[in-house]
Amino acid sequence: MLERLFSLDYRRRRLAAKVPAGPLRDYLETPFVARKADCRQLEYVALDLETTGLDPKKDAIISFGWVLLRGNRIDLASASHRLVRQHGAIPEASAVIHQITDDAAAAGADLATVMAELLPLLAGKVLIAHHARIELGFLNTACEQLYGGGFLIPTVDTQRIAQQWFERRNRSYRPGELRLGNLRNRYNLPRYRAHDALVDALAAAELFLAQLAEREGNHPLPLKDLMLRP
Repeated sequence: MLERLFSLDYRRRRLAAKVPAGPLRDYLETPFVARKADCRQLEYVALDLETTGLDPKKDAIISFGWVLLRGNRIDLASASHRLVRQHGAIPEASAVIHQITDDAAAAGADLATVMAELLPLLAGKVLIAHHARIELGFLNTACEQLYGGGFLIPTVDTQRIAQQWFERRNRSYRPGELRLGNLRNRYNLPRYRAHDALVDALAAAELFLAQLAEREGNHPLPLKDLMLRP
């Protein structure tokens, strides 16, 4: 609870001083974007993870998908999908959802390899994810296991932005209305196949740009107005 009283960048500096040399410390040594920075001028990484379940302490990351955004443009050349090699069999119920089999995962990379590729991309940028607590939880656990320290990043959660939109207008909503596909329908965005990490990352990126475009006026929009509270 006390940590919430300190700025995210202050916590970044403290954490960087504690973790051993390696990819996480290199990432943490890059200052975070200022909370007052204009959202329309920043660089983002839209990220989605497919996992064997929802508990970062018990479940594993199966695949990563990410794409970079610069201002109001999605850099499709940066789109990447990485499978993660598993140490055990993928649960059947999980495989039914994301369609990743044991054979496919066996051809993937070690989690450490993928994290070492992802962390430099995230340095100095803002994370975009839908229901971001899932991604943040799994990234934090991965960093603790691999590098001996937790994970921090300024984050925009497209689900939370939508929830706040309903609340500001005193409009009731059903939980299902906050799903990625249903929110995309509100903005007449194309329908994509769900539960593919790269496709879902791109879907979240497009949804964020639609939500950003909905904000009236051309005046600066501070990151703090959209950022998920740590």
